[in-house]
Amino acid sequence: MDIALSSHVRLREPGLGQDWIGQERHPLKAGGVIALPLLPGDQIEIVDPEGLQPAQVFAFNSKGQPMTEALGVKAETSGGTLVHMLEAPFEGARKIREKLKLFSIDLAVCPVAELMAGETHANNTASLVSQDELIALFSAPGFPMKVDQSHPPTDLVVFVKRANPGMSTTNELPDPLADETGSIHIDAATARAYEVREGEYIQVIDVDGRQCSDFQCFDMRALDQGKTRNLSATTTRSLMGNAYPVPGLYSKFYDIDFNPLVEVVQDSCGRHDSFGVACTSKYYDEAGYPGHVNCSDNFNAALASYPIEPRKGWQAMNLFFNTFFDEAYSFTFDDPWSRPGDYVLMRAMTDLVCVSSSCPCDIDPANAWVPTDIHIRLYDKKNLFQRAIAYRKTTDAEPEMTRETSFHPRTSTLTRNFTEYNGYWLANSFNNLGAISEYWACREKAVMTDLSPLRKYEVTGPDAEILLQTCITRDVRRLGAGQVVYTAMCYESGGMIDDGTVFRLAQHNFRWIGGNDTSGLWLREQARHLGLRAWVKDSTSQLHNLQVQGPRSLDTLKKCIWTRPDQPEVSELEWFRFSIARIHGADGVPIICSRTGYTGELGYEVFCHPRDSQAVWDAIWQAGQEYGIAPLGLEALDMLRIEAGLAFAGQEFCDQTDPFEAGIGFTVPLKTKLDDFIGREELMKRKASPHQKLVGLELEGEEPAVSGDGAFIGREQIGSITSAMISPILGKNIALCRIKSMHADLGNQLEVGKLDGHQKRIPARVVRFPHLDPDKQRVRGNYRGTHAT
Repeated sequence: MDIALSSHVRLREPGLGQDWIGQERHPLKAGGVIALPLLPGDQIEIVDPEGLQPAQVFAFNSKGQPMTEALGVKAETSGGTLVHMLEAPFEGARKIREKLKLFSIDLAVCPVAELMAGETHANNTASLVSQDELIALFSAPGFPMKVDQSHPPTDLVVFVKRANPGMSTTNELPDPLADETGSIHIDAATARAYEVREGEYIQVIDVDGRQCSDFQCFDMRALDQGKTRNLSATTTRSLMGNAYPVPGLYSKFYDIDFNPLVEVVQDSCGRHDSFGVACTSKYYDEAGYPGHVNCSDNFNAALASYPIEPRKGWQAMNLFFNTFFDEAYSFTFDDPWSRPGDYVLMRAMTDLVCVSSSCPCDIDPANAWVPTDIHIRLYDKKNLFQRAIAYRKTTDAEPEMTRETSFHPRTSTLTRNFTEYNGYWLANSFNNLGAISEYWACREKAVMTDLSPLRKYEVTGPDAEILLQTCITRDVRRLGAGQVVYTAMCYESGGMIDDGTVFRLAQHNFRWIGGNDTSGLWLREQARHLGLRAWVKDSTSQLHNLQVQGPRSLDTLKKCIWTRPDQPEVSELEWFRFSIARIHGADGVPIICSRTGYTGELGYEVFCHPRDSQAVWDAIWQAGQEYGIAPLGLEALDMLRIEAGLAFAGQEFCDQTDPFEAGIGFTVPLKTKLDDFIGREELMKRKASPHQKLVGLELEGEEPAVSGDGAFIGREQIGSITSAMISPILGKNIALCRIKSMHADLGNQLEVGKLDGHQKRIPARVVRFPHLDPDKQRVRGNYRGTHAT
């Protein structure tokens, strides 16, 4: 019998960094500096992912002598820029300054080499080879971008291929978050117990990636009293309202007496389990592996010196364990999501006895089939670590921990209710107001809301217009300087990548503002694919923005915004126009003010550099006091945009949804835009034969629908709710719903299914969309609110 042997299929696993196996990968942040030791023969490659970003290099030997030429480059540029950059408070700057001082090196008088200067394309590289034993400094020089400019400093990546791989300086462990007070290494398939005092921090690190670590802790004071009070996953889930705690408001683990034991402060993985027990001998016995080592027995052995009774199966927080419930509510699992160096940082809420394991399971995907080590670091309570969750632009990108926007020093004095949004902390609601009061302030007066996480990308170059004309659905050629257009961006299939706005600053200078990084990365990819002289550079960190919305928004901004004679005054700005302006006067903080928004009200957006954000907030806040201005959080913003029929990614659209199905078919001018664009052919077909349509619904009663509820006629599901709310201003129960086109006519009757979709039904009918102000009178400024003069 012939047996056909298939060739081995190598899976793509970009999260594990397969593309740079055999090399060290060192991210270099814009405006940052890194120091690397080099040996003769080491090969260095500097990569510029976005283009137009130079690099600077300086090297010296163990005697403190400048040796940059030993990298095969000439040092002809002043080191003044490097000195300036090292004064900045970026991570590692202090250590580099100390190292230079130790070797008596004064960069101000030492020339450095500048690489990749001039008009360089995305993914441009510079290659070096070390000819000596050196310490090399690599920098990505850059200064703050002005709001009306288009060349932000951007990140670089430094790869090092060692001549002697055994001498690689890549550590198994990431750098400590602070000075350690304790370090505990847990070998694969073992467990260790350790003690932690109240306020101290515990960092659990997955050394090699895709390795589970069960964690349990015990109240030390309770143990002294003869009681065992340990982490209760059931109590924790009940109190936190989540599958497991996450950094932010709902971050604590509790015991059965509702006492908090630990708080999650940072999490770079974001995928864990609190439903299963630590693995047990019974699990392996019944799988046909009697006597297999297991976490519960390892816990018992590690805790033997404490007055804690052994258990056959320990309840635990199973860090990095990737579990989920399938459609049949079966509890199952797969390979962990954790990458090498991923970690969870926790703070002890009381004195604790802790136990951590490296799970020994090698009979299924729980540890990706190969158990590896776990490492524990302890830190003193005097440290102050910001709450953070990891955000990655792409699967293989370096993690970026949740940041505070530059307006956070102001918003944080008004609330502690923050949620993670696209890598930043944003306010949900504000003290003494709440979502309903904030909502009414926007409908009747004026509000300020921080939307700095919106992604900004500078699109520049002689072919910038061609790039955007090819990649978005709107006609960019019709857009003049000072104008803005709202548009969709689609794949060839017609499925949406993102929605967003395009600002035209000059003939070859545009700014794309969207909800996520995917759209910016897609633009850059298309520029490369089409061979265009166009650059797409991330400026999100250089431009933070407030929305100032409501019928009194214009009155507020007129009091504090100054414009040059060649720019429209705020009161002259038409819908989807912008001005380059300043706060208070000709020498004030530079801003861009656009007549755009996300509330359905007359409104504006104000963009500034983060260093100026607090001054901008203060000026607008003070100007708005006369009109009852209030801060606005995400909860109220969601209510406002639903009434106005404004789309939100992940609800009204995704990559399986076209603009017509998302309710923004007006962004696809197939008749007037004559140029071809990505997705045009499929969108023409979809428009001619639409299968689904976004409509407004009005439901009976006071029970609101929720996103995902089905819309039914009889037993047939004809659609799904995308967003819903009880409208304060309309006094109605409303929803946005994507339904089959044949059922989308005004007045059609249907039912919204609750529970399993059939056991409870709410009568509903199709109504005019959007629900509030379908003729756009409010947003055009024709409504001035009940408090307007």
